[in-house]
Amino acid sequence: MDNREEVREFLTSRRAKITPERAGLPAGPRRRVPGLRRSEVAALADMSVEYYAKLERGSLAGASPAVLEAVARALQLDDAERAHLLHLARAADGSDALTRPRRRPTARQWTPHRSLQWTLDAITAGPAVVSNGRMDVVAVNPLARAFYADLFADADNQRNLARFNFLDPAARRFYPDWELFADTAVAILRREAGRDPHDKDLHDLIGELSTRSEEFRTRWGAHDVRRHGTGTKRFRHPAVGDLTLAYEALDLAAEPGLGMTVYTAEPGSPSEQALRLLASLAATEAAAPTAHHGEAS
Repeated sequence: MDNREEVREFLTSRRAKITPERAGLPAGPRRRVPGLRRSEVAALADMSVEYYAKLERGSLAGASPAVLEAVARALQLDDAERAHLLHLARAADGSDALTRPRRRPTARQWTPHRSLQWTLDAITAGPAVVSNGRMDVVAVNPLARAFYADLFADADNQRNLARFNFLDPAARRFYPDWELFADTAVAILRREAGRDPHDKDLHDLIGELSTRSEEFRTRWGAHDVRRHGTGTKRFRHPAVGDLTLAYEALDLAAEPGLGMTVYTAEPGSPSEQALRLLASLAATEAAAPTAHHGEAS
């Protein structure tokens, strides 16, 4: 992924989102675009127009932390966007070589160590998923496997949530707020691309999705970034119906680049009852082959 192009498009897109009113500046006459001018960003960041223009053309190499902070402040970047800018600057300097994440395992290449799988299996109240920055699902608890039945049912998904979101028709049934999930998936991948611009598997995934999905391609061009942390999501499961679940995402200290997301329902809610029903159905289905084997013997 070309770092200079990524920097240029990211800074340009952020500048276009800040109106003069939001920045505390007069709109003035003859304004051809809704966002800020380069000169206005430079003034807000307390630097020359020439220097800011150089940064926006993609030349982040050598920019000091103070300069990057000034640009982030002028463009009103949120925490995820600020981190993305710092990752782009490190990549431009080449200073990310030592901190660059190890090659992240895919669902086909990695088996969770026993204690991690035990931990996942001990979480019985809600789905628990381990994934990497490419949104490959690399480990799950039994309830998550039942919860993401459509993801696991189609081998073309390759256990990747972004591929499922954009290429599998089942995703539009599973996600009532499909547009929101689509925005979030692209923002997560965009953040990961800034964090590890040398990940070939990520490049391949982005290329595939850009080629096969206009919805992905349009969102990718927006340069939005996001960190998956905490919140609530709505789902429509084919077996148990509608659920509203809270989620918490946790980084795995022992496995850099991997994170665990745990979903839970509000106690006493219909969603909690639905999760219990799903767990019961999953347990019954898992026991069925054992029962049949016993009968046969």
